[in-house]
Amino acid sequence: MNTFETGETVVRRDVHRSGRVWSEHALRVITDTGEALVTACAPGAQTLWPSLYAKARAEGDPSVRTEAFEAMATGEWELAPGVWQETELLLWKPRSAWFSINAFFTGAGLRNWYVNFEHPTRRTETGFDTFDLTVDLVIDSDLSTWSWKDEDEYAHVRRLGIVTDTEHQAVELARAQVLAMLDERAGPFADADGWAAWRWNPAWPPPCLPRAEEAGPGTVTVSW
Repeated sequence: MNTFETGETVVRRDVHRSGRVWSEHALRVITDTGEALVTACAPGAQTLWPSLYAKARAEGDPSVRTEAFEAMATGEWELAPGVWQETELLLWKPRSAWFSINAFFTGAGLRNWYVNFEHPTRRTETGFDTFDLTVDLVIDSDLSTWSWKDEDEYAHVRRLGIVTDTEHQAVELARAQVLAMLDERAGPFADADGWAAWRWNPAWPPPCLPRAEEAGPGTVTVSW
């Protein structure tokens, strides 16, 4: 298994079952242990997003998001370059887990925790591959309350066949696992104060994608 050094740039890729890349996101390594890979990004980090998905996020139009998922189902879409904006991100990804645990920061500090349900990690020479399975869990910064996000979109991608029954079963198990971790204060939640105190290293420039020259015309800003 590839291991990465602190400060190294890696690329998280969401890869569709067709083998096509759905998105790329440049990150910096915080730590890489046998337990998990911890990475981060800051405003200015380079990304690639499906053009329809980027348009939906920019315009807040749910119908365009639906179009993006339908394009995903067909396996045909165009990527557009993007630049991460507004928040700093700290991402904890165990290699075999069907989720990652993310913390989002603004100038005021930790904004919220965000659990992304996704494929287990496949390490590459430049980072890691996974695939976002749409449904998410949003947790308040103090861990007191939580709520599910994008359940309607998750049902839609299941109808489209993007998420198979086998993947759905894995997600259901992962949901229970994450809620147990939250209840037991395990994983990153065991050191919630330490995570809340984290800040982006100002000596690090925003990470860049290694093939940024391949990006098409027009750059979108991406906030989360």
